[in-house]
Amino acid sequence: MRIAVEVASRATCNRRHVGAVLVRDNRILSTGYNGSPVGMAHCMEAGCLIVKREDEDGSTKEHCIRTVHAEENSILYAAKHGVSTDGATLYVTAGVCVACAKNLINAGVRRIVYAGDYPGEHARRFLQGANVELVHFDPGVLKNKLADSLCF
Repeated sequence: MRIAVEVASRATCNRRHVGAVLVRDNRILSTGYNGSPVGMAHCMEAGCLIVKREDEDGSTKEHCIRTVHAEENSILYAAKHGVSTDGATLYVTAGVCVACAKNLINAGVRRIVYAGDYPGEHARRFLQGANVELVHFDPGVLKNKLADSLCF
């Protein structure tokens, strides 16, 4: 998860910084952060492209549609370089949206460790239906481990 936090620092959307790391057999397969498609202007350069959209709970929220989600980018980077994600674990610094949940299921991801908001009801239902294990990561654990690893 510490690596996912570091990857999130590369995000190019001003509204939210999310990082994702795909791992299998204790080896990093791929990373991703939220940012614009390759060759296109980033939010930091051109501003966010905001649309109002209805969330799962029926509320209307503003979303930036200029960026590709970190989870999607981690899958796409692996695919671009011919790396199988079948049976992988995803570490992500946020909850998973329903679109990313479906993509992760189809990419063969079997476990998701998330450190942010709990995935929405639809995302959770899809993931549970596909037998994808969901694990909530307590950020306090990361802070404690980080502090324990520092030598002064």
